[in-house]
Amino acid sequence: MSMPDWHSLEIDAVADRLEVDPELGLAAAGAVERRARFGANLIPSGEQRSLWRIFFAQFCDLMILVLLAAALISGAVGELADTIVILIIVAMNAAIGTSQEYRAERAVDALRALAAPEARVRRDGRVMRFAAAELVPGDLVLLRAGDVVPADLRLIQAAGLQVDEAALTGESNVVVKQPEGICAAQQPLAERLNLAFKGTMVASGHGQGLVVATGAATELGRIAQLLQQAAEVKTPLQKRLAQLGKRLALVVLVIALIIFVSGVLRGEPLLLMFLTAISLAVAAVPEALPAVVSMSLALGARRMTRHQALVRTLPAVETLGSVTCICSDKTGTLTCNEMRVDLFLTAEGRRARIPADATDYPVWRQIGRVLALNSEVMLQAGEAPVGEATELALQAAAQEAGFDRALLEVYHPRCGEIPFDATRKCMTTLHRGEEGVSAYTKGAPEQVLGRCTRQQLADGVGKCDRDFWSHQAERLAADGYRVLALATRSFPTLPQPSDKTSIEEQLVLLGLVALIDPPREEAPRAVAACRRAGITPVLITGDHPGTARAIALRLGIATATDEVLTGAQLAALDAESLAARVGEIRIYARVTPEQKIRIVEALQARGEFVAMTGDGVNDAPALKQADIGVAMGRKGTEVAREAADMVLLDDNFATIVEAVRQGRGIYDNIRKFVRYILSTNAGEVWTLFIGPLIGLPVALLPLQILWINLVTDGLPGLALTAEPREANLMQRPPRPPRESLFAHGLWQHVVWVGLLISGLCVGLQWWALRQDLPHWQTLVFTLLTFCQLTHVLAIRSERESLFRIGICSNLPLLGAVLLTVLLQLLMIYAPFFNRIFRTDPLSFAELVTVSLLSLIIFAAVELEKWLIRHRGLYNRG
Repeated sequence: MSMPDWHSLEIDAVADRLEVDPELGLAAAGAVERRARFGANLIPSGEQRSLWRIFFAQFCDLMILVLLAAALISGAVGELADTIVILIIVAMNAAIGTSQEYRAERAVDALRALAAPEARVRRDGRVMRFAAAELVPGDLVLLRAGDVVPADLRLIQAAGLQVDEAALTGESNVVVKQPEGICAAQQPLAERLNLAFKGTMVASGHGQGLVVATGAATELGRIAQLLQQAAEVKTPLQKRLAQLGKRLALVVLVIALIIFVSGVLRGEPLLLMFLTAISLAVAAVPEALPAVVSMSLALGARRMTRHQALVRTLPAVETLGSVTCICSDKTGTLTCNEMRVDLFLTAEGRRARIPADATDYPVWRQIGRVLALNSEVMLQAGEAPVGEATELALQAAAQEAGFDRALLEVYHPRCGEIPFDATRKCMTTLHRGEEGVSAYTKGAPEQVLGRCTRQQLADGVGKCDRDFWSHQAERLAADGYRVLALATRSFPTLPQPSDKTSIEEQLVLLGLVALIDPPREEAPRAVAACRRAGITPVLITGDHPGTARAIALRLGIATATDEVLTGAQLAALDAESLAARVGEIRIYARVTPEQKIRIVEALQARGEFVAMTGDGVNDAPALKQADIGVAMGRKGTEVAREAADMVLLDDNFATIVEAVRQGRGIYDNIRKFVRYILSTNAGEVWTLFIGPLIGLPVALLPLQILWINLVTDGLPGLALTAEPREANLMQRPPRPPRESLFAHGLWQHVVWVGLLISGLCVGLQWWALRQDLPHWQTLVFTLLTFCQLTHVLAIRSERESLFRIGICSNLPLLGAVLLTVLLQLLMIYAPFFNRIFRTDPLSFAELVTVSLLSLIIFAAVELEKWLIRHRGLYNRG
């Protein structure tokens, strides 16, 4: 019964295939049999995993396993505090991952909630109410204004039936349904005028339809299946950290083994070397990295909330910094999701609005009256007007020009009307006045113009004939406007209500009015900012191609020469052909939910990192498939919000630009932490590795290694998350999605800084031993700590000097450095810590010497940054 071609069949053929009497509906016995065959009219929810299953699945990541191993090792050497901290960090990450996956599963639950709870159905000739879940193919459903369509219906009757399908198709206008029409088999969803789809809303009128699809077979059900099939996409940060974890695990194991074996071969005590190797392994694993990442993302998420963006998954904050392409829905995202009058066209030319002195000009006075009086908008004092979007726009334009409907109706009361219907495509109201009765008509230009004679066209709007106005209407429609013609006729007395046809003949054309869902005021600036940041915006909509092109041109997404690819054209392309063209297309129109996913996948296959914005049910699968999904919070559906990673609380596309800025800044700070932690850890490793190779004793004791790891890695490292964003952040091109975390000189920096730190420490150790200083180990211990602190100050920017950005511009980091210095002095001079860490007090001269040696690291990194700025070192963009 879930055939895709119901819209291409005559009503009688539909009834025959469904084996139902379209007057009486199904027999009760037949409904029971079909209920057993087709199942409940419910959106499938798929397999539901328990929270515990989702939670324990988070521990399969290699980085998490390495951290758990570090926790065990820390416990083995008696460092229970380290063990507890690591386990807390792992639990936090597992909780974040669990929340993300659970949220994804809730997207389908939100989709199910769109279903109507009840439906009015005719069975055995009687109208009854049923739970919508009980509907079966062949049921005859009755619709009226305000109803949620309970299943996919082939309409058999409609009287002024208009359905809001924006959430499903992306079409911003309500759709006028006409059951008599036959649609082509491949007609786009938004143009299947004889169908009503499950989950859409009846805006006005009433009608009847036969159920042709229920549950998973409906258009809404297919979207639910797409949501379940869409793969969870790992963020670039997750991919890079996973790669880092794999490398570190291997390096740590190899280094710990080499140090242990080499020490034993040199005759060092077996237990000492075992503890040293284990301590070094713990120190080499940056267990603070997940905490730093989580804190960076949390701070970014908090800042984003102040900018009206709600982050549903923390990695999404950083992810936007990697975006190379933003695929945006049109309705409600780039546009206001509110029809407005954009221009009037009369014989005197174009105007954006009715002139302020309209009452002085007969044509404009008549236009104002048509807009105000020919309307079904409900007006109540103190409340917002209620009605269909186009009618509301016309009423607003009249009110703005001073044509108050309530006041006009005092002098021109309505005395008759001919309602809109899908055949005539126009509406006429009759109003009494001092000179008789006036008929005011508005409707589709091809219908209204056909009811105006050439002479009356000339009398009404000048010398232009019907062909001219038809051409003008076609041009406006091609530019994406919804075009209505306005006309009038005078009668000496009230015509007979039965003479409807003659009332709408011999009309006098007043002009054309063009409406559009306009771009948001801030959207063009946001699009321009994205382009400056190297991000390509792409418009993907279910709307009309002309409308899509018009909006894209206004926003600067495309140029006049850019091609619009429609859903029908896209369907004719195979994967290879789409891959060849997707890099050039900037506008997609009349696309289905499946095609949105195809576009996103094709861009991802090209190496693009894709963000998808949207607000409708039809956007949800693509929001989930994209690398990051961004939903609208005010006018978006709950389905879209549940499928997205980020929700814009103000539905403001410009907020995405701020999100990109935040994401890039967060990634910068995480890179700084990785640069810092790996460089200093490398310094520790080389110090412990090189010294014994040249005949020196092991430089540090296990507890000293763990102390350096805890204090210097922890406090200053975490404070790097508060580093202000760099000035040129939004002038850089996006990071290539496959770019390594070690790109742009990071690995070179890690190598040479690590070697320089170890060289200073080993050199100081050699000198102190030559001088027979008993506290040589304390000197090395302190120098290694101070080198790490000067290093963290120097790497606050990858390019700019610390003296340019200001030492006080990151007060948390400055405080962390000063606190670490104080703690290190306690290690040296407090007798209690002397006994625990086997340290000795240093003389003032020795402390100054160690401090000056550590400044060599600061000077060397500042020189590196000078070379980056002035000599293009590492070719940094």
